[in-house]
Amino acid sequence: MKATVDRIEKNTVLLEVEVDQEQFSQALNDAYRKVVKNVNIPGFRKGKAPKRVIERYFGKEALYNEAVEAIIPDAYMKAVEEQNIFPIDQPQMELVQVEEGKPVIFKATVTVKPEVELGQYTDLELVRPVIEVAEEDLAKELEALQNRYAKLINLDEGQVQDGDTVIMDFVGKADGEEFAGGKAQDYSLQIGSSSFIAGFEEQMVGMSSGETKEINVTFPQDYHAENLAAKDAVFTVTVKTIKRKDIAPLDDEFAKDVSEFDTLEELKEDLLNKLKLNAETQVQQSLEDQAVDKVVANAEAEIPEVMINAQIDDMMSNMEHRLMAQKVSLDDYLKFTNSSREQMRAELRVDAEKAVKTSLVLEAIGKALSVEATEEEVNEAFENLSKQYNQDAEILRKIMKSQGRYEVFVEGIQREKTVKLIIEKSNIVEQAAAE
Repeated sequence: MKATVDRIEKNTVLLEVEVDQEQFSQALNDAYRKVVKNVNIPGFRKGKAPKRVIERYFGKEALYNEAVEAIIPDAYMKAVEEQNIFPIDQPQMELVQVEEGKPVIFKATVTVKPEVELGQYTDLELVRPVIEVAEEDLAKELEALQNRYAKLINLDEGQVQDGDTVIMDFVGKADGEEFAGGKAQDYSLQIGSSSFIAGFEEQMVGMSSGETKEINVTFPQDYHAENLAAKDAVFTVTVKTIKRKDIAPLDDEFAKDVSEFDTLEELKEDLLNKLKLNAETQVQQSLEDQAVDKVVANAEAEIPEVMINAQIDDMMSNMEHRLMAQKVSLDDYLKFTNSSREQMRAELRVDAEKAVKTSLVLEAIGKALSVEATEEEVNEAFENLSKQYNQDAEILRKIMKSQGRYEVFVEGIQREKTVKLIIEKSNIVEQAAAE
């Protein structure tokens, strides 16, 4: 087999491949044996008709097509590997020569991974942010724990306050008519959660259990139901039950109830350590973001449309899976947000183009710095994944390989190593306290 490659555009190459006549002759014989098994020719037992008879009945082109379909895919893949090109889309094929006794020649117009012109990626100036853990941060964590483990107590007396949970019946009307979704019984609403239309929850503050009140609101201009957008509405609301959080005091008993610690001081120390670890993670993430943003901005690459569209497809698919986990279809979500797939794709385009360029630039830097994921690093990554999903590491590895995601997983490890190496080769300055 012979192969030559010519670049006809920046991200498009023309691959010309010649398959020797011996291989084509073998493919023709294989095609004949395949065809003759499945046809009935008068005067011959099934599978016994000579090749010349098959050619007379079906034409040589039928065998030629069968032979070409058998040899071209393998020849194309070998040529791609031999010429060291990286296709990112299906090739456009053109048969140049198909004739018995001669080599098969075909051309393939291929969109390939773009070349990246790297700019500066070492000696970058990065700013390490100052993230201090203050006493008020610890107080907020403790308050969050108190709220998380608070018990809801039914109030026999009293009025609705911000933070209360109310059980209520309501009926909404616009232009004097009830509308779809505007009616419910025994509905649970936390006041202050901003779950309802602006102004609704605020007007409930001060109501008593058993009280009925008319609440006036205006639907927002961009409301998902077009027939209600910007319309005034009146909700008749009846409060049936008021529930208020019973907040436990911060003491050793509270620590025992919500954690594995025996004292409040031990719980505080643990929370403080977690806050400090989180602060360190934020600092590292900031450095990584700065490093990636700078090397991508410093690089040049002409991104093919097919790569951008493929990235948008992935982003749409990921969003669809997240919605499915919440038992919401993408079509229902689009209807709810008064949008369309075309609008969503257009909105995702900028992020998709940035994601593709980032991936290409980091891959190019990784090659320039000879970054590779070692076997130990891959094994460690799978062990961490096994703890996360409570599944055997080798089983996860086999699943990824069967789904064709193993290489992507390894590339992710290499990408992380590349970013860390960029940071190591950068000049890091401490952020001024005032900043």
